[in-house]
Amino acid sequence: MSKLEVEQPLELPNKITIKNRFFKSAMSETLADRNNSPTPLLVNLYNEWAKGGSGIVVTGNVMIDRQALGEPGNVVIDDERDLVTLKQWAKSGTVNHTHLWVQVNHPGKQSPRSLSKEPVAPSAIALNKKYKSFFNQPRELTTGEVKEIIQKFINTARIVKKAGFTGVQIHGAHGYLVSQFLSPVSNQREDEYGGSIENRMRFLIDIYTGMREALGTDFSISVKLNISDFSEGGFSEEEAVKVMMKLSDLGIDLIEISGGNYENPKMFNETDDEDVFFIEYAKKLKLKIKAPIVVTGGFRTLKTMEHALSEKQTTMIGLARPLVLYPDLPNQISKGKRTRIDTPRLTTGLSFLDKKAGGFIGISYYEQQIKRIAYGEKPVIHRNGWKPIISTLKSHGLTALMPRRTN
Repeated sequence: MSKLEVEQPLELPNKITIKNRFFKSAMSETLADRNNSPTPLLVNLYNEWAKGGSGIVVTGNVMIDRQALGEPGNVVIDDERDLVTLKQWAKSGTVNHTHLWVQVNHPGKQSPRSLSKEPVAPSAIALNKKYKSFFNQPRELTTGEVKEIIQKFINTARIVKKAGFTGVQIHGAHGYLVSQFLSPVSNQREDEYGGSIENRMRFLIDIYTGMREALGTDFSISVKLNISDFSEGGFSEEEAVKVMMKLSDLGIDLIEISGGNYENPKMFNETDDEDVFFIEYAKKLKLKIKAPIVVTGGFRTLKTMEHALSEKQTTMIGLARPLVLYPDLPNQISKGKRTRIDTPRLTTGLSFLDKKAGGFIGISYYEQQIKRIAYGEKPVIHRNGWKPIISTLKSHGLTALMPRRTN
């Protein structure tokens, strides 16, 4: 009997082989301690995901600078102070021939005012008025500071490799700093990092080439990129294709495509039907670039996964929330125990509140379940929207209401 498409191995451009096509996409765990150091909870959590059968597992946001946090509870790797725990995390998350990649990030102006008095950005352009109460006005980076941040990305990747992780994912999506440099709306610089798309992509290209030079080909380097910001005058699909083609030509090992940002997050809302986000963009991209492509979001049946792979619409199957509810989902699928994933539609019973706070409720619910896995408990599947709201407010207070992403 032939294997399923999702069970087929994949050779990356750097010649490293991934055992199957299951890709656990990044989700923010917020499990660091008060000093933003990794904890045993992360060691436990990623051991469960590794044992669960995914070929590649990507961590949540790991920040490269202790002075630039995306949210409370972020892990920061900017020196070797936590190397012992990092080694434990890497070892636990690479059992079962799993590849564990660290998502490295800098929030730029998307650092909440409770954490940053003066966030930095490519240009001193604030988020729109809707978010004024959550984020302070950013300061424009000098050219020298831009180059320093590039070195911080490279340094974090160096420490990650030393700890035993098998790769990194540069977070270039969702309106964080790399994404800000790519957008002509947020990047209005007049130096070598602003203006044309060739200049606006320079920040990302310098990070990637610097990592590759420092770390060699035996360490996987990937990127998560918006196919578009879906906002007027922002980073466009045409520009995204140019950036991805450039990275592919330079030998990037994998590209995960996404879209949107804090100001336009609608592409991340849960849908009732199986609607695989960005699959049409991926189909077009695969005709133009050599690098493997990952599509994340919307896969709910084995049939759809198999179709997407057999039709070469995507190279891997990106999964996030389903792997919170079923950490061993790849194993279940391979053993024929599950062919469909049903994610709960959370509700408070108040339609106006569900509509207004639906994103917050969903993020809070899945953070709750992630913590249960980390503590050695099984996820609890329910539809009660009040439980995650109350739990998150108890843990984080009103800061929990600030805009956040789970990936």
